[in-house]
Amino acid sequence: MTYSREEVEAAIIRLREAFVEAERRNSWSWIADELYHEDATYYCPYGGVMPVFARSREEIRATHYGRDMDVGSGWEGWSFPITDFAVNGDRIFSRWVNRGPGRRPDGSYYETDGVSFITYGGNGKFSSQYDLFDIGHQMMLCDELKQAGLLNETLEREWVLPMKQRIRAALG
Repeated sequence: MTYSREEVEAAIIRLREAFVEAERRNSWSWIADELYHEDATYYCPYGGVMPVFARSREEIRATHYGRDMDVGSGWEGWSFPITDFAVNGDRIFSRWVNRGPGRRPDGSYYETDGVSFITYGGNGKFSSQYDLFDIGHQMMLCDELKQAGLLNETLEREWVLPMKQRIRAALG
């Protein structure tokens, strides 16, 4: 089905605004219900060492917007702003950052880039999303945050250290 550019663009703008609201609420899982079709899919390979493939809105809520982004997992102080996007038919290409807490001494943000390839499915909701970011640079960023005293202990224990172990095992 073909959707107007305005309709597709309105959906990605709603997602960008939802990210700001999620940061304010310190809660992300509600985004799945607001912006994804019930049978939507989500995939993020996490460098091939911990792929997440959600096959429904419920799984997207439980994994990507729940376990992986909700504050209880140690992401307090992080934000994930969508910095740019482009629309091509029902396809959306967005650029965003994983922005850690605080700022470097030079005033720059602690952040790494990511991209999403999103398919709009009508009625203001998405039917699929594929996320990519450089897991190696993300681990280096977490090391930098730890040195600065800004890395949450829960995040380090439950996400960073297991991810590093998986990367090491994959490399050999």
